[in-house]
Amino acid sequence: MTNNTIKHLGIVENIQGSHLSVRIVQTSACAACSAKGHCSSADSKDKIIDIIDTAASSYQVGEKVMVVGETSMGMMAVVLAFVLPFVLLIFSLFLLMAWIENELYAALLSLAVLIPYYFVLWLNKTRLKQQFSFTIKPINN
Repeated sequence: MTNNTIKHLGIVENIQGSHLSVRIVQTSACAACSAKGHCSSADSKDKIIDIIDTAASSYQVGEKVMVVGETSMGMMAVVLAFVLPFVLLIFSLFLLMAWIENELYAALLSLAVLIPYYFVLWLNKTRLKQQFSFTIKPINN
C-alpha cells in the first residue's frame, strides 16, 4: 500500500481570520546527505504556504504544525506546468513545420502557442488554488 500524502513540518507565521500562513523548509533529496558540504546540488529554502482552515483560531503564531497534502496534487501540478505545455509545444512545432517552410518561424510560433496556455492557467488561478489546497494538523508533543 502506498502513502498518498505529502507531509511537511511547518511553523505558523501569520493568522488572519480563517487564513493561515505556514512556513516550511523545502529541502532537496540530497540535503540530508553527509557530503552536502562538498556538493553544489544540496539546497534548502523556506516556503510560505497559504492555508484556509475554519479552525484557524485554535492555532498560535509560532506553533509547529504538520502541513498535509495529497500526492495527486503534486502530479497534477507537474502535468499542468510541464507535461501539457511540452506536448502542446511539440505538437504545434510539427504542425507548423508542415505548414511553414521556415524552421525558425515555426519554432518561434510554437513557443508563442504557450502564451495563451499559461494565460488561461493564470485566469483560472483561483480555481487552481482551491484544487491545490493543503490542510494542517497540530503536532502533539
